[in-house]
Parts: sequence; structure tokens; C-alpha cells
Amino acid sequence: MAGDKITGTLAFTVFTAVLSSFQFGYDIGVINAPQQPCFLRMLSILGSHLTRIKALFAANSLSLVGALLMGCAKLGPSHILIIAGRSISGLYCGLISGLVPMYIGEIAPTSLRGALGTLHQLAIVTGILISQIIGLDFILGNQDLWHILLGLSAVPALLQSLLLIFCPESPRYLYIKLEEEVKAKKSLKRLRGSNDVTKDMNEMKKEKEEASSEQKVSVIQLFTNPSYRQPMIVALMLHMAQQFSGINAIFYYSTSIFQTAGLSQPVYATIGVGAINMVFTALSVFLVEKAGRRSLFLIGMSGMFFCAIFMSVGLVLLDKFAWMSYVSMSAIFLFVSFFEIGPGPIPWFMVAEFFSQGPRPTALALAAFSNWACNFIIALCFQYIADFCGPYVFFLFAGVVLAFTLFTFFKVPETKGKSFEEIAAEFRKKSGSAQRSKAHVEMEFLRATGTV
Repeated sequence: MAGDKITGTLAFTVFTAVLSSFQFGYDIGVINAPQQPCFLRMLSILGSHLTRIKALFAANSLSLVGALLMGCAKLGPSHILIIAGRSISGLYCGLISGLVPMYIGEIAPTSLRGALGTLHQLAIVTGILISQIIGLDFILGNQDLWHILLGLSAVPALLQSLLLIFCPESPRYLYIKLEEEVKAKKSLKRLRGSNDVTKDMNEMKKEKEEASSEQKVSVIQLFTNPSYRQPMIVALMLHMAQQFSGINAIFYYSTSIFQTAGLSQPVYATIGVGAINMVFTALSVFLVEKAGRRSLFLIGMSGMFFCAIFMSVGLVLLDKFAWMSYVSMSAIFLFVSFFEIGPGPIPWFMVAEFFSQGPRPTALALAAFSNWACNFIIALCFQYIADFCGPYVFFLFAGVVLAFTLFTFFKVPETKGKSFEEIAAEFRKKSGSAQRSKAHVEMEFLRATGTV
């Protein structure tokens, strides 16, 4: 079918969108990006009141201002300009972490939604890797050129601003939110490369009918309204699983382990970890529509559980057996590999599949906020935990990963290749009740997935 292929316009639009994700990764790789909780409200407002293209333009202005401040840091009070620039860049990163997956999810065909959604994470890890490479001492990571390194994020921001002019608007937003059916059809025809967009329009009509009965959903209502509580809890748990898995702790600890293994230049091994990051994220792009979101998430988490155990065993026995450092080093590479197969990319786009048009922006904003908040907690607390637990610290992470793996097994549904209507219809068929409301279907499906 025409709607199931990647057209030139679709590829161009997704590439343009993930330039934001690339900037996100670049900012993380250059310096640990500051977490900005205040983006929660802004993302909800941008996602609800601006078209997706206009929202990306607005977010891009933050990136340009942040890059400009950091790029000029050598000309003025460096610490003030860097802090201001990083704060604005951190706000930008928070905003696009919800906007990009939402936009891609709304323009992608159902059968390609997972694969294209994974490109958000692929662009992030690519940005991290590029920043690590050009941040080497003999390139830009030195006293003379560091300000250029910090300001380079303006390049993809400018490029994206130019390309966004040629990108079609989200047909779902145009039709469901703005009620502009003609523009929505025009956008769909460009994206699908076909004049026959009946299937997509029918799907959007069903979603519009449901959205018309929904009032604006606030953050509080996501937890107090039984229609949204369970899917929201599942969404938050997916993002908590990603951050509390210990992936950032692994990156933090890897340098000392590489040094123990006898590497004179551990920075190159760290770049190697970044390359593994990128390769296995690319692999997940091809696997996610074949194996499914839930399956890949479980495979990734299970692999990370065993890698964390091997990591701790290697650290505990390091004093007795020197070769244990290589066990720990191998565990790092495998841990990162399993992370990027599932827990890394999947939460970002899977959350959008849990909600219809009405609550989706607020739910994505809250999920992104939880991700950044957990990231902040790990960055703040890991050193103290590592000092207290010593080489046993990754046993702790193994326990956390196991708990989240069990939660995923019992509570997280498979959404591969299905619209929400198809998921709801399948549940109604299994439950034997064709009269259940959409809200109850959504909540009970997510709650009962582990036991049906």
C-alpha cells in the first residue's frame, strides 16, 4: 500500500525533525546538559496551541540563543554566558524531547511508526558521538577553541530552520485540532506520495470523534481521571526504567574501568561506547516493527540485568584477578548495546501510542519531565551511592532493572502496527464486551495486559 512506504517527503520531514534530536545529543555530549523542570508547562502549551512546525520553530529559537551565548563566552564573562547558554539549551532539550516524538508519531504510517520513532533516539546518540569526537584535544576540545565547540549546535539549528519551511504540517493536528480537512488531506497526500489517503482519513475521523467528546486534559486529571490514570502510570514507569536502569552511571564509571584495564587513553574507549550506542540504536530501527516494542524492551532490560551483575562481579573480584577488568569492560559494551535495542529509544515514542489527540501533549510533557527529573536525580546522587556501595553499586542497579522488567512483563501492552482503535477492538473481542467505552477499554487493556 502507498501509505506503508517511506516516501521522499516523509524521509525528508523525519530527517528535518530529528535534527532537533541531534542537537539534543550534541548538547548532552559537550557538557552534561542542565535539567530544566519548567519546560513541563511550556511543552504542554506548545503542543496544544501551536502547530507542530511552528512549535519546532519556537523551540529552535531557544537553541540559537543558547548557542550564541556559549559561542560568545570567550568575549565576555565566560561563566555567566556559559551558565545562561546552557540553561536555555537545557530548556530547549526538554521541549524537543516531547515535540519530536509527537510530530513523528503523527506523520508516520501506522506500520512504520515504531521504526521512524526510533530515529529520535538514533539522532540523539549520533549527536553525542559527534560531540565526543570533535571534543578531542587536538580538534576543538582545547583552550583556544572550546567556545566554538559549545556554539556549534547553532549549525543544525539553522539548517533545521531552513528545512522546516518545506515540511508538511501534522495532518492529525490540522484535522483534529484545527478542523481543516482540506489542508490535512493535502499534507497526507504529500507524506504518503499518493492521492488515496482514505485509510488515514478514516482513522483520523475516528480519533476526531473521540477527541470531540474529550475536554482539555490537565496534569492532575491524568492521575485523577480513571480513563487516563493507568496508561499514565505505565508511561512514567517506562521513562523511569530508562533512567534508573543505570545507563548514565555506566557512562560515568566506564572511564575508571577502562583505566584499570590498562588503557592509556580511556577517552577513545568512551568514544567506542558512543559508537556502540549508535550502531545498536540503528539496529533497533529495523527490529522494532518486527519484534515489537514490548518484546524489545523486555529483551533489552533482561540483558542489562545480567550485564549489571557481571559488571559488579568484575569490580568486586578486580583486586584478586586482574583479568576481571576485561569482564567489567565487556559488560559495559553489552549493557549499552542492550539499552539501545529497547529501553533507550522505545519509551520516547511508545507513550504517544497510549493516548488519543486530546491528552497526548500533556501526557508526553509529563513523561518527558519524569525522564529529565530521573536523569537529574541520578546525576545528583550516583556519586554518593557509589561511594557508599563501592564495587557493589551495580548489584543495586541490577535489582532496579529486574523490578522494572517484571513491571513491563505484566503491565505494558504491545502496540506494534496497531492504531489505538485496533488495540481497543482487540481487547473488546477478548473481553467479550462490545459495548465498553473507549476510555474504559484503554485503561483496562493496559491494566489487564499481563493477565489476559
